[in-house]
Amino acid sequence: MPVPPTLLEPDLLAADPAGLADVGRLVTEITREAAGALRRRTGPLPAQTPRQLAALVDRQLPDGPIPRHGGGREAVLALARAYAAGTVDLADPRAAAHLQPPSLSVAAAADVLASVFNASVDTWDSGPYAVELERRLITALTDLAGYGPAAGGVLTPGGSASNLQALLIARDTALRPGRDVRAAGLSGLTVRPVLYCSELAHFSMARAAALLGLGEDAVRPVAADEHHRMRPEELDRALRTRAADELPIAVVATAGTTDYGSIDPMPQLAAIARDHGVRLHVDAAYGGGALFSDRLRPLLDGIELADSITIDLHKTAWQPAAASALLLRDRAGFTATTGLRVAYLNPEDDGEAGYDGLLGHSLQTTRRADALKVAATFLALGREGVGAMLDACHDLARHAARSVAAHPRLELTTEPVLTTVVFRYRPRTTTDPAAVDAINGALRRRLLREGSALIGRTETEGAVQLKLTLLNPQARTSDIEEMLAAVDAAGAAEEEQHHV
Repeated sequence: MPVPPTLLEPDLLAADPAGLADVGRLVTEITREAAGALRRRTGPLPAQTPRQLAALVDRQLPDGPIPRHGGGREAVLALARAYAAGTVDLADPRAAAHLQPPSLSVAAAADVLASVFNASVDTWDSGPYAVELERRLITALTDLAGYGPAAGGVLTPGGSASNLQALLIARDTALRPGRDVRAAGLSGLTVRPVLYCSELAHFSMARAAALLGLGEDAVRPVAADEHHRMRPEELDRALRTRAADELPIAVVATAGTTDYGSIDPMPQLAAIARDHGVRLHVDAAYGGGALFSDRLRPLLDGIELADSITIDLHKTAWQPAAASALLLRDRAGFTATTGLRVAYLNPEDDGEAGYDGLLGHSLQTTRRADALKVAATFLALGREGVGAMLDACHDLARHAARSVAAHPRLELTTEPVLTTVVFRYRPRTTTDPAAVDAINGALRRRLLREGSALIGRTETEGAVQLKLTLLNPQARTSDIEEMLAAVDAAGAAEEEQHHV
């Protein structure tokens, strides 16, 4: 069968001059189609159940996403229309469920360029400018964190990956006096490696412990106080009373818990970790964006004392996913864990001549030029511009908390620290805890079905809670009021439907 004509065009390859021009045309056409579909939307989600949406996608793709014969440009534009109509619209001010912000246009545009050239930063010759750009971006981030000239870092696919690599370095560092774990593995250990974190720490800590061969039981949760911050005295007690065969590899402080945005007391935790000779890692995947805000930066006092830091730029720097960073106080930590030489990628003589990429810093090999979109954002807006966006979201959260506290049918769980607001709907007709939980869960799903508002759900102290995660700096206080009114209306509808 002859090759389809669309594959014979000279502009097939994106990085050719003709291809670059065609990328511009295609992006214009795709975004125009997507904008048209968005204008017909009435909320942040399609007003469909999961089953209805699945059936719609099957009808739109009768031959599946990998048909035998391509449909050319029109097939791509049809997909763009369908995707925009059926995906989440994070730019809608009523999208407030997750730590998932709308991406900045400047970052998205730069991301297209990264895709066009398809550079990889594992070797210098696979992406020379991208390698140099990431090095400088990491230096700027470590400077903001308060680290010195020995610091280093690497961009990763997300906070979970950053935390995994930080704990890998912590594990190998703690065990290295007696064993080269990278060569010998963990079998036959006479000690049990353990790590300590708040009871409210991200689930990626337990996942990382499992992946590192320590087991989820190696995570020792430490009680939090009434402000949802790890209790230093409880950490000290846990370290002092540990079993004789337990070897602490890390204390993990959380700077921005997922539900509350609470920030553990890093100066005190750093002092305790130092007294016990244990590394301190700070999971600032959420709260790390406060580095860009003059108002919120004091919340991160003590972060410069950490041995490693996770920060997600696709959370509070409004980057397209994925863009996380792992920062190390001492970049030598990479050498002993991920540092390696491969003859066909980064031979010694190339490195000595200055032709080294970033392979030795990462758990990945091929790795795209994510630094490009981040650098474009800060070059366009500056640190103050990005910080002002976080300040605006912080203002929205404080307004939302006041509105919830004043509402007769809503109950504020705690005052916001960053940009999340946790609250609860109080039914008019029942105080039974199980019924109240059921109504709170059901009202959120009602809003999802209607596509009218996207709010979060969590559970704290055994009770279902609702949550606003406010990361749209263009949202207005009136949008907050509309969301809370929608919650109230959905709750009343659920009470009536279930005759509670």
